[in-house]
Amino acid sequence: MDVYLQKLQDELRLRKYSPKTIKSYSFCVAEYLQAKKDNFEKVDVDFIKKFILSKVDKGYSSQTTNQSLQAINFFCWNVLKYRGKIDVHFAKTASKLPIVLSRDEIQVILNEIINQKHNLMIALAYAGGLRVSEVINLKVKDLDLPELTMHLKGAKGNKDRITVLPEKLVEKIQSLIAGKDLDEFVFASERKGKLTERTAQKVFENALQKAGIQKDATFHSLRHSFATHLLENGVDVRYVQELLGHANIRTTQIYTKVTNPMLRNIKSPL
Repeated sequence: MDVYLQKLQDELRLRKYSPKTIKSYSFCVAEYLQAKKDNFEKVDVDFIKKFILSKVDKGYSSQTTNQSLQAINFFCWNVLKYRGKIDVHFAKTASKLPIVLSRDEIQVILNEIINQKHNLMIALAYAGGLRVSEVINLKVKDLDLPELTMHLKGAKGNKDRITVLPEKLVEKIQSLIAGKDLDEFVFASERKGKLTERTAQKVFENALQKAGIQKDATFHSLRHSFATHLLENGVDVRYVQELLGHANIRTTQIYTKVTNPMLRNIKSPL
C-alpha cells in the first residue's frame, strides 16, 4: 500500500499540488486502499461506489465524500493509468450563505487583540481579503507599501494575485517589518519561523469569544466580510473577483446575496 501512496504523492508533487492537498488526497486514498485490502491495481467501480456510500451512511458531509471521490479518481487515472469510466457521481453540496461580520463587529474584535502583531495580522487579513494560509505565508517582499498593494504568490490553485492594503496600516506594517530581510515572513513566530494556520485561527477565535459575538464566524469570515463590504461600497463585482482571485465570477456573486439593499429595505408584514 505504501508503494501506491508514494506514487500518488509523486504524481501530485509533479503537478505542483499544495502540501495540504497532498496530505488530504493521501489520507483519502489510504482509507480507500485499507478498505479494499488487496488487488490495489484493479479498479472496481462497484467497490468505489460502495465505499463512497459507506461514508454517506456514516453521515459524512457532501464535501468530505466528494473529496474522497476526487482523490480516488485522481489515483485511478494518474497512478493506475485507468482509462475507463468511473460512473460514480459527486454529491450535491449545500448552498450556504457566507458568514459575514459587520464593520462594527470587526472593530470590536480588533479591540480585543492586545498583541500588536496579532492585531495587525487580523486587520490585514480583513483589509485585503486574505485566506489564513496567505497571511502566514506573506513575506516582506510581497508588500508594496507606496502602491498600497500586496502580491500574493502561489495562493489557492497555485495562482498569483494582487490585492489592496489600506494606508492606515502602513505605519504599523513599517514598524513590524523594520530590520527584516525581504525573504522573511511578515508575521513570523517568536522563533523567526512561519506561524501555523492554527495559531492564526486561534487568535481570531479567542478575540471573537472575548467580543461576545454570537455568529458562527471563522478566520475565513474576514475574507467574506472584505468582499461583502466592497460590494456594499459600490465596487464592481468583477473587480472584487480579481481581488479575491476567483476563477469563476459565479463564486464571487454569492456575496451579492448578502448585500442586496432592496432586501434590506423590505419590512416584515408582522
